[in-house]
Amino acid sequence: MKEKENTDLILLNIGYAVHRADWNYKNVNSPFARIYLVRQGIAKLHLQDQVQSLTPGHLYLIPPFTLHSYECDDFYTLYYIHIYENPLSNQRILEDYIFPVEMDATPLDSQLVEQLADINPGRNLKEYDPSNYDNSSTLMQNILLHTKNPTYTMMETQGILLQLLSRFMKEATHKYEITDNRIRKTIRYIRKNIDKNITIDELTEICCLSKDHFIRLFKEEIHVTPVQYINQKKIEKAQLLIITDNRPVKDIAYTLSFENVSYFNRLFKRYTGLTPVMYKSKL
Repeated sequence: MKEKENTDLILLNIGYAVHRADWNYKNVNSPFARIYLVRQGIAKLHLQDQVQSLTPGHLYLIPPFTLHSYECDDFYTLYYIHIYENPLSNQRILEDYIFPVEMDATPLDSQLVEQLADINPGRNLKEYDPSNYDNSSTLMQNILLHTKNPTYTMMETQGILLQLLSRFMKEATHKYEITDNRIRKTIRYIRKNIDKNITIDELTEICCLSKDHFIRLFKEEIHVTPVQYINQKKIEKAQLLIITDNRPVKDIAYTLSFENVSYFNRLFKRYTGLTPVMYKSKL
């Protein structure tokens, strides 16, 4: 599959939900982002470092692989949008930026959400329990539905998703302010080859720098060492594979070029707080 040059957002689900104190799910962690437009009632979103009230007249964004829980004890209605960012895109907005959780919703935002629902009928969730749709078959099915849309619908859908995401971009901050083109080039190489055993020697050849100079420059730009960055991206890919692939954990480790499964398990827990088996059991 050819590598994408631009941001490619895929609509997985959109729908209008009416809850009656039944939106209470813990430890949700998905490979896609969620945008909510709240209509009525108040609920709570529990994140790792904060509790966010979800109130009418606001948009909310939950990035992919964000551990969170919902709490709702009364009547509550909202639009929900699930967005998957093509992992082959060079520019990954949802990965590269830190977003605010809440934004005021404008009348245009409401119109856009309603239009998105109108042009994508049948994309609502059949069940609201995340454990019933955070799986490989549902994810692949929704991606397939997206690709079967007429070109004009895909274009309009992409435009609306970008407009809604742009509301959060106004106050977003870039995770990495990369100023050196050599480091930018290595980042692209790492992303494209994350399943391979990437060595520092390979990266220094790409940059035409000495090993010490490269490591020092990389850390100045990205704020972590090259090995730490590679491991972080491998674990993020492992999270996606665990959710979307039924293979044993050891096979996923081998797929990402980890020869030592015990080391993979320790690294996974360091970055996610859970072992791969525990992570899979919570899905």
